[in-house]
Amino acid sequence: MEPKLWKGTTSIELKTCKAQHVWPLFEDFFGLDKWFPSITTCLPIEGKSGQPGCVRFCSGFKTVADSNGNTTGSLQERVNWTKQKLLSIDPTEMVFTYSIVEGNVGFSGYLSTVKVVPAGEGCRIEWDYEVEPVEGWKPQDLDDFIGTGLQVMANRMEAALGAYLELTKS
Repeated sequence: MEPKLWKGTTSIELKTCKAQHVWPLFEDFFGLDKWFPSITTCLPIEGKSGQPGCVRFCSGFKTVADSNGNTTGSLQERVNWTKQKLLSIDPTEMVFTYSIVEGNVGFSGYLSTVKVVPAGEGCRIEWDYEVEPVEGWKPQDLDDFIGTGLQVMANRMEAALGAYLELTKS
C-alpha cells in the first residue's frame, strides 16, 4: 500500500555565505527564477512579494514525467507551470512555508517549508516537503528533483553573493 503522503527533506551547506546574506534571496518570493534551475518565468499573480497570501506563477521547468514521455504533446508544445502561494513567513527565524495551489505537473497537496540556518561561517538551507503521490513518479524522483534544484540554487547564490561581497570590499 502506497503512503498517503510522500514526505522528504533535503539540505545543503553554503560554507562561504552567511544566513543573513542568503535569506533575502529566498524572501523575494517572486524571484525564484533567478535561482532555481530551469524555471524561466516567475511572475507575481497576487499580493506583495514576501507577504503571506501572495501567489507566484512559475513555468518552464522539466519534470520526471517529461523525460518518461508521460506528457501530452512534445516538450516544445508543453510548458510546465504551477501557481504557488506563500502561506507563512518569519524573517527573524528565516523560514517560510508555501503550497502549490494549481498547476499541470500533478502535484496535489504539495506543502513545503524552506529555512535558512546559520552554520559556522556559512549557513545551511533546509527544504522540507510533503505531497500526495504523483502519477508517473517515485518518491526518489521528487527527492532528486528538489535536491538537484537546491544544489543549483546554492551554487548560484554562492557565486552571486561571492561576487557582490568581493566587489563591496574594494
